Amino acid sequence: MGEPIKRLDKDTYYLNIALAVSKRSTCLKRHYGCVIVKNDSVIATGYNGSARNQENCCDKGQCERMNVAHNSGNYADCPAVHAEQNALLLLSRSETIGAILYLAGEDLSGEEPICMTDCKPCPICERMIMNSGIIKVVGKKKAE
Repeated sequence: MGEPIKRLDKDTYYLNIALAVSKRSTCLKRHYGCVIVKNDSVIATGYNGSARNQENCCDKGQCERMNVAHNSGNYADCPAVHAEQNALLLLSRSETIGAILYLAGEDLSGEEPICMTDCKPCPICERMIMNSGIIKVVGKKKAE
């Protein structure tokens, strides 16, 4: 028999799911996907995109924030709801206490999408995550 199959560790597994969720994003600058996991089960997912019933940037063909610094804190010109916010909107606090949030994304600013290795919540999402009772945020790290 050949070599035994190497299973993915759980963090990689859930980050891969978050990256797949990010493919639904309507943003032209960055695609983010979020997976909230509790007791080793996915309880919610979310991706970044325009609020319901609003025109998506991918449909308009333009992004007002294309040349604005990432995580600058001023999102007044951005119609998107963040991936973490969309996932949290599906759950009550009692469901998120003790959960883990996985965040993955791709930067679309170059010729080809680049899987981001520094995914972290913006300051507003960070505060929402703290208040939700989520105990840990996992984002893809650079390969050692």
